[in-house]
Amino acid sequence: QVQLAESGGGLVQAGGSLRLSCAVSGRTFSSYAMGWFRQAPGKEREFVAAISRSGGDTYYLDSVKGRFTISRVNAKNTVYLQMNSLKPEDTAVYFCAAGRAPASLSPLYDYWGQGTQVTVSS
Repeated sequence: QVQLAESGGGLVQAGGSLRLSCAVSGRTFSSYAMGWFRQAPGKEREFVAAISRSGGDTYYLDSVKGRFTISRVNAKNTVYLQMNSLKPEDTAVYFCAAGRAPASLSPLYDYWGQGTQVTVSS
């Protein structure tokens, strides 16, 4: 079974930056589209960003466009989320996921990581 492990979360001041990483097990990383989701306390899981198998296509939640960048290095089995100009409303547990397509819908992803906490203070 494919396993995912997120890292890079932490506490940061508003306006600061963080870079999240997600390491994926196995040798078939390039077969999966990858996505990032987040969940704040008391709220539904929310789509943040996605990237195609080759890395040629990317998609973002409107509120993070221009601030967040998703990327992948298939040779390292790793997907990244660079987060700049962070806002308090970005505070959440961030999850990476592997699936069939770089979509915004959770059911299209087959494997999920455990999540990493991102906290942005005012």
